[in-house]
Amino acid sequence: MSAFVDLHTHSSASDGMDSPAELVALAASLSLSVIAITDHDTVSGLDEAVAAGNIHGVTVVRGCEVAVSSPYGEMHLLGLWLSENPLALVTALEKIRVERDARNREMVDRFRRAGFAVSYPELLTVAEGESVGRPHMARLLVQKGICSSTREAFAKFLGDDKAMYVPRVLPSPAEGMAMLQSVNATTILAHPMLLRALPLELDGMVRQLVSLGLDGIEAYHSDHDSAATRHVKKLADRYGLACSGGSDYHGVVRSGVTLGRVWNDARVPLALMEGLLECRIRQGLSAPY
Repeated sequence: MSAFVDLHTHSSASDGMDSPAELVALAASLSLSVIAITDHDTVSGLDEAVAAGNIHGVTVVRGCEVAVSSPYGEMHLLGLWLSENPLALVTALEKIRVERDARNREMVDRFRRAGFAVSYPELLTVAEGESVGRPHMARLLVQKGICSSTREAFAKFLGDDKAMYVPRVLPSPAEGMAMLQSVNATTILAHPMLLRALPLELDGMVRQLVSLGLDGIEAYHSDHDSAATRHVKKLADRYGLACSGGSDYHGVVRSGVTLGRVWNDARVPLALMEGLLECRIRQGLSAPY
């Protein structure tokens, strides 16, 4: 068995480019032993991914990623080892996607009012999965020749401070944690160093999440340099959290991000799983394997 894992990836069920089966096959070709599929606001790709894992000999962790509100920007929570039929979570995610749909329609309307020939059906054609968002709008702008790259689309139109940006209606941290805990997920704060928070502010945010039952924190990430990783590991030690890690792979749409690799082309060791599994055992939850 390979000694490496990737616990943060996205498939075409949300805003990744590879289908769940293709993503797992790629993990096998890269000799990853474990991969977590953590699509935004959907679990629709998990059964396909698990089936592919059985074929390729890759352990697939059922997961998802949920965005919640914070004073420091959109904060992301990962849920790992979701139950096989997470009905309570599915219901909550359906509500989030309805709100996403309203936001997407407003973005399209803003582009149309500004004279750009884009339509909502075209946006849905770009998005293969049920969770549609700004990355799909960026791809549509490239397809239409309005932008030369998705990076340019965000820089000119879709970034948080740009004219076409429409803010999302987000659940609170407590609501997001409750969604994931309702299906016995192990809860992880994703890429905390991407929040626009000073060190003391981040400390306070982590402390709040710990009071809500947070299990772990993502120390290893493709956007966490060595200093950021060290800082997050100190937070983990301070609050008794397990460390997690993953590439945040989306496919070719995110240049420079490789499946199974984090900052400086490092790999996430299988040994990291021990702390995460210990969390489940302490909570009286079954170890997934």
